[in-house]
This record gives sequence, structure tokens and C-alpha cells, in this order.
Amino acid sequence: MKFTLETALLKVQKAEDAWNSKDPERVSLAYTVNTEWRNRHEFINGREAVKAFLQRKWERELEYKLKKELWAFMDNRIAVRFEYEWHDAQGQWYRSYGNENWEFDENGLMQRRFASINDLSIAVSERKLF
Repeated sequence: MKFTLETALLKVQKAEDAWNSKDPERVSLAYTVNTEWRNRHEFINGREAVKAFLQRKWERELEYKLKKELWAFMDNRIAVRFEYEWHDAQGQWYRSYGNENWEFDENGLMQRRFASINDLSIAVSERKLF
């Protein structure tokens, strides 16, 4: 798969839409069966492990809302910047932000995802994403 500006923008929007659904099954279908991830300090291998990771994530990150933005693309790779907001069970809000590097197979499924993420505690009045 080789991206154009139009197809890269579409892929980023579809990823944002899927993640905002908070449906681990739906999200996992965008990845190869043997996908490789680095998410913060975790290394995740395989679609089933992705589903389990996302289930845990959205049980902990409540009222999750994500925004992704295309940063760069070349051939079968896309880089995005992102930010998302969520709160924990105690009601503390956070803005998480960072960068992801994606690599796709010939069928358009993501085979590698490397995410660097930072968390910032915010007051509810500082929220930007609704």
C-alpha cells in the first residue's frame, strides 16, 4: 500500500473514528493478525492482545475523546500527532498527547504501531475535546 495525501488523511480519520467508538473489536480489525505495538512502556503483539489492551484502556480511561492529525506520510507509513482527554474513576481529568508511527501491509492493515504518549492532569474547565 502506498499512500497519497488523500488516502493518508482518510486513513487517519477512519482511525480517529474507530478509536472514538471505544469498541475494541472494531478497532482491532484495522490491524494485522500479528501486529506489533509499542504503546508507552508496553509491547503488544497480535490482534487478540490489542483487543485485550483496548478493553483495559477504556475501562480505566473514562469519557475518552480522541483527535488525530496527519503529520507526515511516505509509501506505506504514516506519522500522526494526537491528543485525547479522559478521566479516571476518581474524576481527575487528563489530556494525553504524543506521536504515533504507523506501518501498513499490502492490504492496508496496520502491521506496526509505535506510540509515544505524555499525560497532563487538567481541570475539567481546561477540556478542549467534547
